[in-house]
Amino acid sequence: MTVNSSLSETLLSKIADRSAHAGVIGLGYVGLPLAITVARSGFTVTGFDIDPQKIVAIDAGRSYIEAVPDAVLATETAEGRFRATTDFQALAACDVIVICVPTPLTKHRDPDLSFITKTCDRIAETLKPGQLIVLESTTYPGTTDEVVRPILERTGLKSTRDFFLGFSPEREDPGNRDFHTSSIPKVVAGDGEAASGLMAAFYGAVVQSVVPVSSPATAEAVKLTENIFRAVNIALVNELKVVYEAMGIDIWEVIDAAKTKPFGYMPFYPGPGLGGHCIPIDPFYLTWKSREYELPTRFIELAGEINSAMPRHVVGRLAEALDIHLGKALSRSRVLVIGLAYKKNVPDIRESPSLKLIELIEERGGSAAYHDPHVAEIPRTREYMALKGRTSVPLEEQLVKGFDAVLIATDHDAVDYAALARWSPLIIDTRNAFARRGIEEGTILKA
Repeated sequence: MTVNSSLSETLLSKIADRSAHAGVIGLGYVGLPLAITVARSGFTVTGFDIDPQKIVAIDAGRSYIEAVPDAVLATETAEGRFRATTDFQALAACDVIVICVPTPLTKHRDPDLSFITKTCDRIAETLKPGQLIVLESTTYPGTTDEVVRPILERTGLKSTRDFFLGFSPEREDPGNRDFHTSSIPKVVAGDGEAASGLMAAFYGAVVQSVVPVSSPATAEAVKLTENIFRAVNIALVNELKVVYEAMGIDIWEVIDAAKTKPFGYMPFYPGPGLGGHCIPIDPFYLTWKSREYELPTRFIELAGEINSAMPRHVVGRLAEALDIHLGKALSRSRVLVIGLAYKKNVPDIRESPSLKLIELIEERGGSAAYHDPHVAEIPRTREYMALKGRTSVPLEEQLVKGFDAVLIATDHDAVDYAALARWSPLIIDTRNAFARRGIEEGTILKA
């Protein structure tokens, strides 16, 4: 197919002088930071989302994403570089459109691409020659070519001839204060030479470093590889934790000593289970795709099994500790779970193991409450509807003393661990939060 060089040259020129209008679809943990970063780079940006509450918050200068401070959001809005809308017809005015929508799993752990396909349907309604369409949502290799392109080409416009298509995996890390959207190297790939050049030019104008790869499928594989690496290594230390626990060996002490080796070792840490969008979900996009080639992904699937088993292991340890130390059954116990977010110092509860821990405790007849300085109330979730509306309890002495055990699920820095050690008769620590702070008083057990 002949590349329309005039279209690509026109868009390259608009990117170079910052006159290109960018659209970002999906204003969540990936989309909003990206939109603001693009705006701060000098482009005019329109953000799109189906949730009107997000638009209301943005219009009021209130950010719901920690990585985007209110002052920064308000500045970009006031300067006219960023606005948000639910009107997808405004996509017609965009030169570059970036898709940052969720890619969850179904109940059977198959990829759910419904957000991507519906978004592409909306883009197709206003697709015009010369636009660059970029997918950032994490997915299996081949999605850009096999799913996104066919939907857009139903319009009669063709990729490489009429519009340009690319993939660039998101690399956001909520709560990480050392790296931001603009400072994280960006892997980019396009469908054809012209699209590749446009991808490098656009992201090169927005972030400090771009890493071009040969194809969208390769870029899609890069993201999966990064997250599978983490999932497998976390599963390894989770399994070692259980084995060493039986031997009376502290896995945390082992890791601290092992990481002093200056080569050939990288520390990963155990926990009560995996959370966030990336690690619990993304590896299964590859296991699903690999079935097409009749190739097993035993390592990935085994890692998933081990990590998924951790919440039950923790609750088992909790029940055992209640019996041994307090002579009380879990079914007659009240448990305070510390931390609802999936990682420390963030309000993100996506796939959080804390939700599963609460569910398992109550399945066994116990009563569970939670405290989280970053999550005041449990919002609606697809898997834990029964927990919706529960609120974080305050950390007060008499209240904490009313619980039989405290379970540390997330080690937020804003928690007073010394007070918890004084007030609680039994603590199950899945994050090594007390030992790291030199706190040894009270009955503190690791799990």
